[in-house]
Amino acid sequence: MILVTGATGNVGSQVVRAVAATGTPVRALSRSGATEGLPPGVEAVAGDLNRFETVRPALSGVTGVFLLPGYAGQQQILADARVAGVRRVVLLSSSSVPGGEESNAVTRYMMEAEAAVRASGIAWTFLRPCAFMSNAFEWLEQLHKGDLVRAAFPSVRAAVVDPYDIGEVAARVLVSGAHDGRALALSGPEALTPGERVRVLGEVLGRALRFEGLSEEEARADFSARMPAAYVDAFFRFYGEGTLDESPVRDTVEKVTGRLPRAFSEWAAEHAGVFGGR
Repeated sequence: MILVTGATGNVGSQVVRAVAATGTPVRALSRSGATEGLPPGVEAVAGDLNRFETVRPALSGVTGVFLLPGYAGQQQILADARVAGVRRVVLLSSSSVPGGEESNAVTRYMMEAEAAVRASGIAWTFLRPCAFMSNAFEWLEQLHKGDLVRAAFPSVRAAVVDPYDIGEVAARVLVSGAHDGRALALSGPEALTPGERVRVLGEVLGRALRFEGLSEEEARADFSARMPAAYVDAFFRFYGEGTLDESPVRDTVEKVTGRLPRAFSEWAAEHAGVFGGR
């Protein structure tokens, strides 16, 4: 039995799908315990990673856990997992961790999450992906209003990765244990600017989409409306000051899964109905 936390999220849902496709029993944990959208045979359970006592019952009979980072209950959940006989943890981490910049709030909580897993005594693998293709969902409101997308950091290239591929890698690691004790850097097949992603999305949707970069002041206001100040500063360190380079294309997805990572055009085609084509 594999326990997948964050099972209704962009990444967690893909881990559930990919593990279930191997024929391995899956227990899908989310705050609501929702069953909608889960593959047949998957067991849905409710639990909050900030409240370890709500997760403890879900660990019964589990051999592997896909774990999200940055939650208050993590250390106790890991202790409970070891007692329950969990043999392997796959942690969703970040491409920023190798930089080791503890003054950056995002990097720091990722590093702390990795350290807690290492100290748990359970075999582990860390997944360190680039930014997700699904971050394009942030443009939905603008695209429902018209054909102009305005976004931050217009000159920054990132080899964005499809959560589908993160799920595929996680499933293989959880089921096989072939990458225990390793940190796997994950990327998509090409480095694109935000404007290039908008262009590709427009081609897929059959819409003449346009892109404009936000000024630093506009970008800070936009980020501040959606996240704490420490995280706003973290992202401006990453992409404004250039402390994080997510442009390198990695071959990890191909090595682990045996196929190339999916392109942004494939992700866009799969989700075209959400954005609305013409």
